[in-house]
Amino acid sequence: MKIFLFTSRRENARMVVFILLLSRKESTMLGAIKKFFSRTDWVLLGLCLAASIFGIVMIGSASNYHGASSYVSKQVIALVLGLILYVLISFVDMEILAEHQTLLVIFSALFLAMLYPLGVEGDTGNRSWLSIPGMPFMIQPAEYCKIIYIIVVARIMTIYQERINSLPCVFRIGVVSAIFMGLIVIISKDAGVALIYVFTLVIMALAGGFSFIWFAAAGAGLAVIVPILWNSGLVREDQKERIMVLFDESIDPLGIDVRWQTSRSLNAITGGGLTGQGLFQGTQIQSGNVPAQHTDFIFAAIGEELGFLGCALCIILLIAIILRILYVGNHSGSYFYRMVCVGIASTLMFQIIINIGMCLGVMPVIGLTLPFFSYGGSSILSLYIAMGVISSVRLHPSPDAQQRYLRLPV
Repeated sequence: MKIFLFTSRRENARMVVFILLLSRKESTMLGAIKKFFSRTDWVLLGLCLAASIFGIVMIGSASNYHGASSYVSKQVIALVLGLILYVLISFVDMEILAEHQTLLVIFSALFLAMLYPLGVEGDTGNRSWLSIPGMPFMIQPAEYCKIIYIIVVARIMTIYQERINSLPCVFRIGVVSAIFMGLIVIISKDAGVALIYVFTLVIMALAGGFSFIWFAAAGAGLAVIVPILWNSGLVREDQKERIMVLFDESIDPLGIDVRWQTSRSLNAITGGGLTGQGLFQGTQIQSGNVPAQHTDFIFAAIGEELGFLGCALCIILLIAIILRILYVGNHSGSYFYRMVCVGIASTLMFQIIINIGMCLGVMPVIGLTLPFFSYGGSSILSLYIAMGVISSVRLHPSPDAQQRYLRLPV
């Protein structure tokens, strides 16, 4: 009987401990959820959702001529997965993650290297995609690695913040950049994505306080490297023509060869006028005359069917997203977080400028999508992961900025 009582008390004690641990775990989870809802940037999330929904509507219209339902359903699935990733990434402390910068670089290098044996070539001839069984869309490793690249560069800049112009700082950033950009150019031959990395680095360096001397040195280096790359075979002839035609229209005076994509895009945009021809009513779009009109040239679909006003709304939404990202970074109270926000904002800015410029015929066609609007599951997932990083800035403010975050307007 005594043994039974002892065992019973022991079991009761274990049960009490288990209940206390369970209640503590539930309390922690509830606290994390409460923290997320109280501190996440609802303005930024709302702007992203508005742009994504706008994009889904346009994808449905732009792909209507050959069956819109599959494209729309895949984009909706990607958006839902993106929102889940947004929430999960929000709980990751980026400053702690960035401390493992070496592992992050190794992971990214291996991820990009997978393109060599497993990569799939797209319509542009770039080996940029990984096809994973069971997923309704392919994955573009460079899209995800650019987020890691931003975090790693921001970490290095933070370590050397007081001596940002020192040779060790520049050397480490140079090595990391060479790994990321080198793998992208050599394996996938995707010059467009590599340019995103270059632009992002330049803007982060400007915002981070690098001396003009380093920019002059980089410019001199590019003056030597670019001609070598141009003649090395890494840049295909069709890519060269797309760049040269911007300066020499005699290469394609009728707009039926090198410029045929932008010519049809411009025809669609100018045909939209002020208010557009109406959803599912565009003459060029509904006949499928614009190439990649639900992906790279979706801005042309917006222009023809919703006119100048639709294009203006699209641009306003994208500018608002960029400004909000910079606003969050500016109020973070952390040099590291500011650099991360500047990096993510600059990637969006570059893609927007290039994509819209492509559609208007003032930028070379290099296969960059319009963020949040273009069809593409990999693009949507990477965008909402990036937005999750921005949300993490709100959820993990630096100590001297916590009170400021509590007063940050939504």
